[in-house]
Amino acid sequence: MKNTKYIYVLILSLILAFNSCQENDYEFGDIITPSNIEITAEIVGQDAANPDGDGSGVVNFTTTANNAISYKYVDPNGVEHLSLSGKQSISFSDLGLNTYTVNVVVSGTGGISASKTIQVQVLSTYSPPADLLDKLVGSGSRTWRIKAEVPGHFGLGPVGGTTPVEWYGAGPNEKDGLGIYDDAYIFNADGTFMHITNGTIFGRDPHIVNDLGPNTTGNVNGADIENYPYGDIAANWSITAPGGTETINLTGLAFLGYYTGGNHSYQIFNRDNPNEMVIKTTDAASDFDWWFIITSN
Repeated sequence: MKNTKYIYVLILSLILAFNSCQENDYEFGDIITPSNIEITAEIVGQDAANPDGDGSGVVNFTTTANNAISYKYVDPNGVEHLSLSGKQSISFSDLGLNTYTVNVVVSGTGGISASKTIQVQVLSTYSPPADLLDKLVGSGSRTWRIKAEVPGHFGLGPVGGTTPVEWYGAGPNEKDGLGIYDDAYIFNADGTFMHITNGTIFGRDPHIVNDLGPNTTGNVNGADIENYPYGDIAANWSITAPGGTETINLTGLAFLGYYTGGNHSYQIFNRDNPNEMVIKTTDAASDFDWWFIITSN
């Protein structure tokens, strides 16, 4: 009798477990292919007198779709630019007036995707000055880092501000041990870029989580995530000058200093000092401009 009772309990447990598994599977929901993909392209500086832009070669893309989770822009060189919002700036640096085809891959639930292409005709008349290229890459390659030993090497201010670290500037080595000072940024003359993270990075919540994935072991400190685990990043770089402002553009999810999302472009505010540049970028929410001092020493 006792054995029969145990068998009955075992069978009942198996049935409940089976039903539980069925319910969990059901919770994943339907897998729906993204649809109604619409892509718009804003050529920077385009007006009646300049139908192909201001010569910077910069185009701001916006893509929308039903049932979309993320977007990926693939430029004619095969470089991928990831975006959760559907917005992405791409710099086209081939001199002259050129037509480019950009493929946009829209991902939905379960990894299922759909794609659409757009063609843009863009004028690029900007060629980086020799002294800037020499400063950035030297004879072939140069490694940069955050200049942690000086005041104001990292900080923030209003969007469009012209005073470095106007609202906050870090003191010397203030962020030591948080995943920023041990990073190295390697610019190569062939246009490739490598960010050596040494396993962890420093960034802004929610932008770092939105773009790079859920935080696992990084320390959450207010809106900062310290020592967020992330491997080395390979990308490409280019220099443009929208509105006459020299700008370093990084592809994909590459960044300098502190991860803020956004367009991964860094305006050069000052490069007068040897082996040093003051740069800034606007975060993904357009809340702040983030300032950095980088050095190749």
